[in-house]
Amino acid sequence: MNSPPHHDQPQKPLLIGITMGCPAGIGPEIILRLHLERELARPAVGSEVTAETGSGPETAVVVLGDPTVLAQCARRLDLAVKISSWQPGQPPRAGALNVLPVSALDPVPLPGRPTVESGRAMGEYITKAVALVQSGELAAMSTCPIGKDMLNAGGYHYPGHTEMLAALCNCSEYAMMMAGARLRVSLVSIHRSLALVPEAVCEEAVVRLLRLTARALQRDFAIPRPRLAVAALNPHAGEGGMFGDEERRIIVPAMTKAAALLGDGVSLTGPRPPDTVFYQASRGDFDAVVAMYHDQGLIPFKLLHFQDGVNVTIGLPIIRTSVDHGTAYDIAGRGVADPASLRAACLMAAEIAANRSARCRDQA
Repeated sequence: MNSPPHHDQPQKPLLIGITMGCPAGIGPEIILRLHLERELARPAVGSEVTAETGSGPETAVVVLGDPTVLAQCARRLDLAVKISSWQPGQPPRAGALNVLPVSALDPVPLPGRPTVESGRAMGEYITKAVALVQSGELAAMSTCPIGKDMLNAGGYHYPGHTEMLAALCNCSEYAMMMAGARLRVSLVSIHRSLALVPEAVCEEAVVRLLRLTARALQRDFAIPRPRLAVAALNPHAGEGGMFGDEERRIIVPAMTKAAALLGDGVSLTGPRPPDTVFYQASRGDFDAVVAMYHDQGLIPFKLLHFQDGVNVTIGLPIIRTSVDHGTAYDIAGRGVADPASLRAACLMAAEIAANRSARCRDQA
């Protein structure tokens, strides 16, 4: 019989690393605004001891970025933020924005005007954060938005965050999940022309994503018996082949194969007509929807979670969450950026870290 947990033992704070993203985007501003909100002073969601008891593990954040960029942004927007230099191994300083100086850009790029040097800095923030999560210094990482063109110009030749993280983690099976309080969506195909989507929806890809999604729900979201709905590719799920036969030829066989691999603990339903399945999931019928392509899944998701949606990279050995928006160069420096998605990303990173830790203890 397992012994009950000893809640009187001190628990190590969950330390989340925030990468600053593009120095010329809204990343610096939303970091400063999130710090001022003091949202992360409460215990992590999903810990054994709930936030209401006041005795669960605390969550703290450190920023991997450029102190000068952050300081200039604070002055420009008249935000009273005390910035403190932080190094791995040190406890975060209370009341201050703790920053690991990864870059020292000179000159600092103007808001909305990224440079090759700022692109190189973006890549350095990500690389350093991954190394610190892998070493255990950080429990997880949450990323602010980057400019993919300048990331490549700066010497990091990846299509985006996800592929770079997978390469740094030497991980070949990974996927993007968009997660919010009412809806979770994972995607078989992501950034490709709509004309090329049917060829990307192959049996292997669907099986792979079903396995990744089910495992993420169990390990990261503490759902022991996840319920997955699979969206059809065609209207009305093909209407018996009248509007396409990918459901019969590809998706159903993939679901059959995935069900055998996943076992009885995972429920698979579908292929469901895309025009109804997201509503059904949003009211609680399913724990996640596996969508076939980018806009099929992200349009309903952003309708519900435009401000507080979180991008989670599932399948990685490390924990990475991200804001669900871009660099927003058009509003950078104007003082109107909303930190809601970054807040949600950090809290979800802490939740996943707590869930993984609890799962490891249960399996020990």
